[in-house]
Amino acid sequence: MRPMARRAEYEGPMESDVDKMEAQLARWAALIDDLAEKADRGAQIKIDYRLRIDDLKVKRAVAQARLNEFKAADGGKRAELKPGTERAWSELESALRDLKL
Repeated sequence: MRPMARRAEYEGPMESDVDKMEAQLARWAALIDDLAEKADRGAQIKIDYRLRIDDLKVKRAVAQARLNEFKAADGGKRAELKPGTERAWSELESALRDLKL
């Protein structure tokens, strides 16, 4: 078989942007930490706000775990992991976008 052809079959925007994704996760983690710190300082923080921050932390951890699995996998396994990785990424991105700051 032609290993290079099989590998190219699985390469795409996601594979080429792993470093960018890791940098974005780091920025989101800092944002979540900042939100949590602000919530802890305020005396009248709603429980819903704190729950949403906790949910963001869980979603970030899931996205990081999926990205780590994706990075460690070979071409064939990456194809299997890609949908779950993209879904975790989208869920975190959407949750952050929906949070009213």
